Amino acid sequence: MRLGEYQTLQVVRRVEFGVYLAEDPQEERQVLLPEKQIPEGTKIGDELKVFLYKDSRDRLIATTRQPRLVLGGLAALPVVEVGKIGAFLDWGLEKDLFLPYKEMTTRVEAGDEVLVTLYIDKSRRLCATMRKLYALLRTDSDYQKGDTVQGRVYEFGRDFGTFVAVDDCYSAMIPAHEDCSRLRIGDVVEAKVLGVKPDGKLDITLREKAYLQMDADAEKVMGIIEEYAGVLPFTDKASPEVIRRETGLSKNAFKRAVGRLYKERRIEITERAIRRVR
Repeated sequence: MRLGEYQTLQVVRRVEFGVYLAEDPQEERQVLLPEKQIPEGTKIGDELKVFLYKDSRDRLIATTRQPRLVLGGLAALPVVEVGKIGAFLDWGLEKDLFLPYKEMTTRVEAGDEVLVTLYIDKSRRLCATMRKLYALLRTDSDYQKGDTVQGRVYEFGRDFGTFVAVDDCYSAMIPAHEDCSRLRIGDVVEAKVLGVKPDGKLDITLREKAYLQMDADAEKVMGIIEEYAGVLPFTDKASPEVIRRETGLSKNAFKRAVGRLYKERRIEITERAIRRVR
């Protein structure tokens, strides 16, 4: 009997509180399907498709309900409660699914919804993990360049970018040069597809087309100038690394924003600085 999976078992005997199921009538190992889970009209010898998990007393038990997550799958599950050793997620069964702290990539709070997969721990219990999701994401989407998509942030990669699960199942990434500092693990974002890689993975962007994004970038740069007391100690001639670190923009996007502000006569540009025009 396979924990955490669907399987078809035979009804071998009935008791007051349910029926026992087994792979074969002669099989000694049997699992209980509680009375309230038994389909109407079920008889000895019938075959039922069930899911196996462990109840609150750590006993193997069957259910005809459909959990939102099985072994090898992915699902975004709501956080019901956070305790001393982990969190509990609603996965559609009577018993909540345990997410240990060591399997979190960030601390979660009640009400969050996080992308997880299912694993069996050393004590043979089903648990959730936020780790090692990349290999489980699909690469067979129908999305094309220019499409608008929705995805959930599930990991931040320092060198590569921000990893996103489009539709909670397709592999996608926001490039490293985009500012994702305001995002949290579990956030759902709307993005545009920049391209589809040969292996099917999606490159996506949170930014609009350059002519639409320019106004937002200009206001962002103006806000940064204000934070520097009206004098930004570098110009668009600075290195891309400096510009990205200080503004979260690529050098090209920064130059376009500065050009917009200059055209509107809100700033003046000197050899080493950009100044607010009073």
